[in-house]
Amino acid sequence: MGVFVFLPLVLPLTAWPIARLAEQHLHPRTATRLLTGVAAVMAACSTLCLGLVMVVGTAQLPGNPLPDGWSDPEVRAAVPYDEVVGKAAIPALVVVLVVCGRTVWRHGRVRRRALRALAGLRETEVAVLPDDVPYAYALPGGRRDRVVVTTAMLDCLEPAERRALFAHERAHLAARHHRFLLAVQLAARANPFLRPLRTAVSYTAERWADEDAARVVGSRRAVARAIGKAALVSRGTPVATLAGLAAAGPVPRRVAALLGPAPAVRSWPSLFTSVGAAAWGAAVGAAVSAMSSANSAVTMVLILHAATPL
Repeated sequence: MGVFVFLPLVLPLTAWPIARLAEQHLHPRTATRLLTGVAAVMAACSTLCLGLVMVVGTAQLPGNPLPDGWSDPEVRAAVPYDEVVGKAAIPALVVVLVVCGRTVWRHGRVRRRALRALAGLRETEVAVLPDDVPYAYALPGGRRDRVVVTTAMLDCLEPAERRALFAHERAHLAARHHRFLLAVQLAARANPFLRPLRTAVSYTAERWADEDAARVVGSRRAVARAIGKAALVSRGTPVATLAGLAAAGPVPRRVAALLGPAPAVRSWPSLFTSVGAAAWGAAVGAAVSAMSSANSAVTMVLILHAATPL
C-alpha cells in the first residue's frame, strides 16, 4: 500500500486550476457538473484512505476492540510512519464525520423550518410571505418544490425583474442545484483542499440559473437588473446549500456576464487550451485518487484478513 494511501489526501490540489478557469471559460452547466463530480470523487477517496490509516492507528491503542492480529508489525508496515499518522488519523476522521454530519443536519433543519413556515399557505409554486425583509430562494422538498419570496422583495423589483426572479428560482429547482451545493459543501468539509471547488460551484450554479432565466425571460439585461437590485437589498439565502437570486458571491461578475454574449455550450473543452489542460488535469487527479484508494482498500483488506486468526 505504501505512500499510495496518502495520495488521495493531497490530489485535490490538482483541481485548483480548473476551479478558477471553469468559471471563466466553461458553460456554467458544464462547470457545475464537472467541479461537483471531481469534488465528490476526491472527497470520498480521501475519506476512505483516512479511514484505512485510522484502522492501523486504532489497532495500536490498548484496550481497542479490534482483533489482536491487526496490530501486528506486518499490518503497521503497510502504512509509512504508522505510529504518527495512524494515531493522528483518528481525531482527523472524527472531525470529518462531525462537520459533515453537522452540515447535513443544518441543511435538513433549515428546510424543515422553511416548510413549516409555509404550512398555512396554499400549495402553489410560488409562496409569497408578508415580510418586511426582502429575500427569495428556491425551496425543494415537501409535496412540491416552491419559490419562496417576500412582499418586500417584490416591491423592490419591476414587473420584468420579477419575472426574471421567478425564472431564476425555477431554474434552481429544475436543475436540483441544492444537490450540487450540498455535495461540494460536504466535499470541502471532508478535505479542506477542495474549498476552491466549493466556492466555484456556488458561483457557477448561480450563473447556470442566470442563463436559464435569461433564456426564459428573453432579456439578459432584465435578469442583470434583477440580480443587482436584489443583491443590494436582500439578506441572501438561509443556508449555503439553498440557492437564490441574491446568493452571496461575486454579484458584479454575474451582472457583467449577463451584459455580455451568452456562453458557448461545449460538453468538454479542447486539451490544447488552458481550461482544457486544467480539466484533464483534474480528471486525471480524480482517476488517480480513485485508483489509489481502491488499491489501498483492497491491500488493507487482504493484509487484515491474513493477520486475523481463524
